[in-house]
Amino acid sequence: MASHPETKIDCSKVYVKQSTFSNESTGMFDGAFASVAFKEGDLIEKGVMRRLPEGFEGNTCPYIFTWSTERPNKTWAMGSGCSPFYNTCKEGTANTRMVRFFDEDKFEIYATRDIEVDEELLHTYISLKWRTCFQELNEIVHTNDSEHKTEA
Repeated sequence: MASHPETKIDCSKVYVKQSTFSNESTGMFDGAFASVAFKEGDLIEKGVMRRLPEGFEGNTCPYIFTWSTERPNKTWAMGSGCSPFYNTCKEGTANTRMVRFFDEDKFEIYATRDIEVDEELLHTYISLKWRTCFQELNEIVHTNDSEHKTEA
């Protein structure tokens, strides 16, 4: 079934289930998965962002998005659809990329390579290296990264 041409949100080609990275040591959490095969460059999902009230402290909440290029970041948002369930990975290894339209409060997620049905969808969080809520996650993602270890 095709989505309505005027819809602002379409996550019809993505589903959410327990992440392949979820286990007893990491804890149980969900991930986003491809319900259809994608070719490199395909639009996977599009959606809207809802900005959180001014003064919200996003550095402590991993479930929201950095919503500006300003550093330190002061603008945070909640994403629609399956976007909150895309887990992260090391820069350059993600199978998706999120294009952010900050001025329009919307996003689009594209395939960075061919993606198989049922493959977990990953993108690199733009705030992975500096948000305090991602400190432990950043260490896990970069465990074997000698460049990261020298930064610490």
